[in-house]
Amino acid sequence: MHFAYTILYVSDVTASLAHYEAAYGFATRFLHESGTYGELDTGATTLGFAALELGEMNLPGGVESPNRERRPFPSEIAFATPDVDSAYQRAVSAGAIGVSTPTQKPWGQTVAYLRDLDGHLVELCTPIG
Repeated sequence: MHFAYTILYVSDVTASLAHYEAAYGFATRFLHESGTYGELDTGATTLGFAALELGEMNLPGGVESPNRERRPFPSEIAFATPDVDSAYQRAVSAGAIGVSTPTQKPWGQTVAYLRDLDGHLVELCTPIG
């Protein structure tokens, strides 16, 4: 078994793909013709986006709708980069909401937090080790 992908349920798949391209530099790898599912080219593990209606269709009881106005869900996706400061500024310029500016942690890693168009929590961090 291996970790294949993470899917975020979003209000607008096309807008989310464009946001992650502008904010974090990932290219769109796939967008279904229906516009209800898309993926970014993020390396070995895929980051996908599914329309909220797919969550309603596929999961009994549906999914909780993300919302930038509420507290973030208790989960996050993380992107490692050697330059967290520049990546943070790029993301904010592309519409991400800054939650916590880049901060050096006691273990030596630099970490920042943002929220995307739907309010999903994104961590930017320097690689460990």
